[in-house]
Amino acid sequence: MLTEIKQQLKGSIAPVITPFTKTGDVDLEKMSALIQWQLESGSHGISVTGTSGEPSSLTTEERIRVMENAIRTVNSRVPVIPATGSTNHQETMYLTKCAQDMGATAVMVIVPYYNRPNQHALYKHFKTVADSVDIPVIIYNIPGRTAVNLEVETIGRLVDDCPNIVGAKESNKDFEHINRVMHRCGQDFLLFSGIELLCYPMLTIGGAGSISATANVAPAQVAEMHNAWFEGDRDRALQLHYELMPLNDVLFKDTNPAPVKAALGMMNKIDPILRMPMDIPSEELQKEIRPTLEGYGMI
Repeated sequence: MLTEIKQQLKGSIAPVITPFTKTGDVDLEKMSALIQWQLESGSHGISVTGTSGEPSSLTTEERIRVMENAIRTVNSRVPVIPATGSTNHQETMYLTKCAQDMGATAVMVIVPYYNRPNQHALYKHFKTVADSVDIPVIIYNIPGRTAVNLEVETIGRLVDDCPNIVGAKESNKDFEHINRVMHRCGQDFLLFSGIELLCYPMLTIGGAGSISATANVAPAQVAEMHNAWFEGDRDRALQLHYELMPLNDVLFKDTNPAPVKAALGMMNKIDPILRMPMDIPSEELQKEIRPTLEGYGMI
């Protein structure tokens, strides 16, 4: 069962943003429309309530509704990998079990942020979560947000001891660390890039794909880069890698997902609303985003 699911988990897994209405409520209708657009554009999987989905601004009940909506909208057409982690261990356990019960393909569990657990504590946290469910678990390591890095040997121990920990999303600019994770965990370990400029390099060392915020704005191009790679057209994949670079750059001149939501607003996909304490980018940055989108023919 795990082997079959692992074969499905590759390519561009789009980490879909959470749209809000003008009154600040979660807009499930627009989220369904975004997911449908992702599927029509060729994305290989859908993730929700990850960093791009503003999970720390959602209540637990809202996260459950978003996960249910994503699974219902996708309707088994591609894998759905909700992000179920938080800074609270019991909440992580609860959301992970809910995701399994509602039919998620796998879950993605972030290194707890703010708490800064040591490596032994991180091992206990992830092992307890993984042992509580049967579905695959993808570890989400993003030290720039969590203030602690999940070390190579800790990931290796978890993979050794938890058969359903099948991969990791590495939002880690230390590419040496990423190489060592792959070497320690083996070539069948599913390594996904969460750093946009490392999506192509990740594939070259045996990575499974990416979970890239840019896929919110350019789903077809990000998916095509992966398709080209898997089909053996390395030149086309590399060309798309560089073609996407200006868009990647402008979408990360402010904290994700603020520029992404601004871009989707300009593309008439959503109302560009974030929940406080976050907000849309400055007018100055918006004036950079718009011509960049125009250059790609997106508006």
